[in-house]
Amino acid sequence: MVTIEREGGDRTMRDYGRVPPDPPSDGPLPYEGVWRFTAPSVDASVPQARRAVRELLARQGVPAADDTVQGLLLIVSELVTNVVRHAALLSPMLAVEVAVGAEWVRVSVEDNHPYRPKALEADQGQTGGRGLLLVREITKEAGGACDAEHTATGGKVIWAALPLKPYLTSRRLDPSAP
Repeated sequence: MVTIEREGGDRTMRDYGRVPPDPPSDGPLPYEGVWRFTAPSVDASVPQARRAVRELLARQGVPAADDTVQGLLLIVSELVTNVVRHAALLSPMLAVEVAVGAEWVRVSVEDNHPYRPKALEADQGQTGGRGLLLVREITKEAGGACDAEHTATGGKVIWAALPLKPYLTSRRLDPSAP
């Protein structure tokens, strides 16, 4: 069973996307916050993580379009699967974090393996091995951002941030946009 805990932290997502700072407001929206959970690095954690993220977004009332939610769930599946397949030996536990800001939602998966993976190019003869390529393409298509970073403990965290309202975000990036 997965238990999600609410944490303090970055609510605006400024460090996780290409959005300029928000104008001052009266405080965070009801759905904003940061939640984190840990799970064992085993196959069963993939659907559990996906379900936990879906239920969290619904419970908090995050105003995400269905295609955004589906993209996030696929990203979570791919990132957790990568930990299970490639990092479980050095990282028996993984952490999933969901951070929701006024206009962005970010999912990240952290493990203790020091290797920072690279997205492989499509190869018709190869099955598997293109999860990060898929994450990068989903993120790019949604107008989001993704990256992999080292942690202070020597592991890594891979994150993807998607805009909640792509039309509004594109207008903020280019004020002349229709």
